[in-house]
Amino acid sequence: MTEKSEDDKKLRVALRSRTRPKKPSGVTNTLTFAWRALLKLKYVPEQLLDVTVFPIMFLLMFTYLFGGAIAGSTGDYLQFLLPGILAMTVVTITMYTGMELNNDITKGIFDRFRSLPIWRPAVLVGALLMDAVRYTIASTIMIVLGLIMGFRPEGGALGVLLAVALLVVFSFSLSWIWTTLGLILRTEKSLMGVSMMVLFPLTFVSNVFVDPSTLPRWLEAFVDVNPISLLVTAVRGLMHGTVTFEQVGWVLLASILLTAIFAPLTMYLYRNKS
Repeated sequence: MTEKSEDDKKLRVALRSRTRPKKPSGVTNTLTFAWRALLKLKYVPEQLLDVTVFPIMFLLMFTYLFGGAIAGSTGDYLQFLLPGILAMTVVTITMYTGMELNNDITKGIFDRFRSLPIWRPAVLVGALLMDAVRYTIASTIMIVLGLIMGFRPEGGALGVLLAVALLVVFSFSLSWIWTTLGLILRTEKSLMGVSMMVLFPLTFVSNVFVDPSTLPRWLEAFVDVNPISLLVTAVRGLMHGTVTFEQVGWVLLASILLTAIFAPLTMYLYRNKS
């Protein structure tokens, strides 16, 4: 009995004297969830198909199918097309952030995250950071393939890097729309349907494939104010060395507005999700 009491006493002393680990910072939380999203690629490598195989297919098909008819030669059309296809591909895959969030909600993982003593936005920001990596991978693949096919950016390496950086910034801000919808819509398929209904006309009715001046006036008016067209114009200008501050400014302004509207809305819905 005495030995048991002595053991209990030692146990209580050990428990009382143990120092608690420091609470992780918001940066640590965010990087942890970004790493979690990255680890998913290890077990489900098929997720990389949308940033590897599909961009290659798009660039090859549109260049060699329509290049001769639209620009007279595939080489000339490639110089015009690649920045647009690059923007189109990266913008299209922004919806996967919302789909992953919706999937976590459906499986119940979302409730577990809300019960943890962590910085609340870390779950969302971490996933968005991982998506920025996906955007960079897609951009790298497209540019390397384009160089092999004959793409020659007159803006040099710096112009290409700035174009990719601008594209990642815009796509990061656009992803907040899909995280908002991911918290509202009930199923992953619903989110995909809504996102494609929005992205399909925005990307195809733009200056990705053709010069807007060749379109009917009423359609050209829409294309000129289409945010995807503004993005493509800036990316194309950076790559070819013809960009203006106004073109980049419009893209940055759109990115700030999207983030300012949908990031707080996403966090509000995230905190009040039951």
